[in-house]
Amino acid sequence: MESRNPATGDRIDTYETDTDEDVEAALSRSMDAFEEWRERPIREREELLANAADVLRENKRRYAELMTNEMGKPISQAIGEVEKCAWACDHYAEYASAYLGDEHHPSPPGTEVTTVHDPLGPVLAVMPWNFPFWQVIRFAAPYLTAGNVGLLKHASNVPGCALALEEVFREAGYPDGVFQTLLIGSGKVDDVLSDDRVRAATLTGSGPAGRAVAETAGKNLKKTVLELGGSDPFIVLDDADLDAAVETGVQARTQNGGQSCIAAKRFIVHEGVYDEYVERLVEAFEALTIGDPMDEATDIGPQADPELMAELHDQVQQSVDTGATVLTGGEPLDHEGAYYPPTVLTDVPAGCPADNEETFGPVAAVYKVTDEAQAVEKANDTRFGLGASLWTEDRERGQRLARDIEAGCVYINEMVKSDPRVPFGGIKDAGYGRELSEAGIKEFVNRKTVWTQ
Repeated sequence: MESRNPATGDRIDTYETDTDEDVEAALSRSMDAFEEWRERPIREREELLANAADVLRENKRRYAELMTNEMGKPISQAIGEVEKCAWACDHYAEYASAYLGDEHHPSPPGTEVTTVHDPLGPVLAVMPWNFPFWQVIRFAAPYLTAGNVGLLKHASNVPGCALALEEVFREAGYPDGVFQTLLIGSGKVDDVLSDDRVRAATLTGSGPAGRAVAETAGKNLKKTVLELGGSDPFIVLDDADLDAAVETGVQARTQNGGQSCIAAKRFIVHEGVYDEYVERLVEAFEALTIGDPMDEATDIGPQADPELMAELHDQVQQSVDTGATVLTGGEPLDHEGAYYPPTVLTDVPAGCPADNEETFGPVAAVYKVTDEAQAVEKANDTRFGLGASLWTEDRERGQRLARDIEAGCVYINEMVKSDPRVPFGGIKDAGYGRELSEAGIKEFVNRKTVWTQ
């Protein structure tokens, strides 16, 4: 297993993959650790999570540079990612015990009925490369604090990040075996998940990967949470604040090089403001700085992998071949590294890749609609249902339309984002289950009813 810098193509480092014996030892350690970890008072687990937040902040620059080198995100965004991870740790260090407190229910006279929350055991996490720290902390902070232990199978192009995350918990004082990284390929996931010692799994990634994990988990009757792809609509109505809708729309489409499940991908714009909005969107895309991701002034770094960039360009080319118009971008840059320019497509035909697939890069498909009903209809015309952003100066109008949009979350006059205080997840082909907040920490616990007569 090796990591390569997508900005230069240079090899960063090579890593020995875990053998079957290594995996067996890790599974054994995880069960031994769980038996002790589950008995720790939750207040002690919260204290260790607060320590993890300190470790993240103390090593912020080093971890950020590791992310930037391995998958290409601009350094300023990488630093922000580490800070967000520390915030999530702070959140569960403060609220986990309240989230998992006993629940008391109405009951007959002379009885007491309570729900308690017991941890399940080792949880396998199959995580992607696009937010290599955040995606992991998003599961680890709540699940470990609930008393579970974690086994991380990270994306194969970010092994340095995977091992660094193991370091975070070790330096924070977590016992051996509570959080372990498995340096294995995707072909080994089925065996690990099928092992009786693994009690549940969470995956963030592609639809095919999610289906494979769900199938194995289903055969073994194990709980899963899946956060899969998205083709999020960004709806701009006729009464929107165009200054804010343009500025936020650019960020929502191009942050992390557009490599985000919750990035705005389909811009659905009312005809009354369509021409002005598209003109300003193109101008803003063309004003972005593309270059060295280690430069603080860079807005767009390389795509994470040359093959992924080629797949993105193929989606654009197929869409153009079927009738889409390129207003800016649309061709890989003549530049060392996997660089693809911010791209705007209009006249996007129904059924082409830009319309019905997830474009994992800085490509915006723009549609003109005549009214709010058509806007909602187009927003829902996708097999995905992760997030949606809706822009209107009328808050009541926005809240009314939000109820008709098929998505796990709708942000009105704001870009879609994850927040440790708020449930996060999707519907349809975007997956199922919820992460973060109280909903997230309760996904992998046994909500056990205790009836006392």
